[in-house]
Amino acid sequence: MGFFSLQQEIAMDLGTANTIIMSDDKIAVDEPSVVAIDARTEKVVAVGSEAKMMYEKTNDNIRAIRPLRDGVIADFSACEQMMRGMIKKVHTGSRLFSPSLRMVIGVPSGSTEVELRAVRDSAEHAGGRDVYLIFEPMAAAVGIGLDVEAPEGNMIVDIGGGTTEIAVVSLGGIVTNHSIKVAGDDLTADIQEYMGRQHNVKVSERMAERIKINVGSALTDLGDEAPEDYTVHGPNKITALPMEVPVCYQEIAHCLDRTIARIESAVLSTLEDTPPELYADIVRNGIWLTGGGALLRGLSTRLQEKIHIPVHVAEEPLLCVAKGAGIALNNVNRFSFLMR
Repeated sequence: MGFFSLQQEIAMDLGTANTIIMSDDKIAVDEPSVVAIDARTEKVVAVGSEAKMMYEKTNDNIRAIRPLRDGVIADFSACEQMMRGMIKKVHTGSRLFSPSLRMVIGVPSGSTEVELRAVRDSAEHAGGRDVYLIFEPMAAAVGIGLDVEAPEGNMIVDIGGGTTEIAVVSLGGIVTNHSIKVAGDDLTADIQEYMGRQHNVKVSERMAERIKINVGSALTDLGDEAPEDYTVHGPNKITALPMEVPVCYQEIAHCLDRTIARIESAVLSTLEDTPPELYADIVRNGIWLTGGGALLRGLSTRLQEKIHIPVHVAEEPLLCVAKGAGIALNNVNRFSFLMR
């Protein structure tokens, strides 16, 4: 993409927690979906990782915003500015002209027409000239390497930050799907609430996320894979005095149980709606877990024990949607499931 390049092609996984951009078949951007804006001038101060460092630490002059909530755009202007900033990071070399952008963007399968229009409008305002949308479970299936155009059923459970997308794909289309607003952010909120209620310690959203990463679990018995206890620092809710609380994975597993059960219920509901022939394919092929939630310790084992169908965690689950969108970008004339 040199000096005279007039078209730039990018594939984007516009996620509630992270935004990933593919360019030239490589991961060009993988950063938190956060933008920091100067409250006085409304100009962007930082995007991505730099903005995430400011999150929950700003003063009155700077607003650190997560523009997406529950998988959809909650702040249209901030989302547009964040997308523009992320796209600039793809190619930092100087140009005489801004390139024309062809984009493929992953969106939740439960999105309404209004929500789809909001994503398309944001992309166009950020410089997109030729914008395609792809449902995230389909993108994840393509990114895993499944033949989505074959007459065979495959089930994807994509657990992101704001939504869990569950879909059965066959013959280049989604046959049955459930999109629920229960995902990684809810697990983080569960931990935040639990720490305050059980240990009387106030923890930030970022601290709750660190607890989830270090000792998060879907099972109370992880055997040899059990992580060491994680020490949490924070103020006492009543006295405001500093506290140091060791947290083990078993108590976090108990605290996350109700939210994980809702995801299990949605998977079962999707299976109930699946035609018998495709159901047989899923029993044979197994269920694929993608998204950040797939990294939760013991989740695949818990789902497998509950549903009695093999559950596989995709390789690099965080990147599956972006990779699938990248493959779709190279096949826009062939894939009928892309939306203009």
